[in-house]
Amino acid sequence: MAHRAMVQQAQRRNTQRQQEIVNATDKLVTLTQQLKDDMEKASKDQMSAANIKRAEEIEKLARSVKEKMKGS
Repeated sequence: MAHRAMVQQAQRRNTQRQQEIVNATDKLVTLTQQLKDDMEKASKDQMSAANIKRAEEIEKLARSVKEKMKGS
């Protein structure tokens, strides 16, 4: 019985991790689209602090997704 409970718990953790990956990738898509739109509007010599912050957030989130995927 304990083995069965452990298997179910592992399945729940995997399901939760998968959902977290899906949510994070959705956020990545949104952030990258926003960054792309902002970059298209900005002049070629201009890089706003908000865009730099968004790019850093994208990088951090992408690394998080990568680590979660390794745990799958």
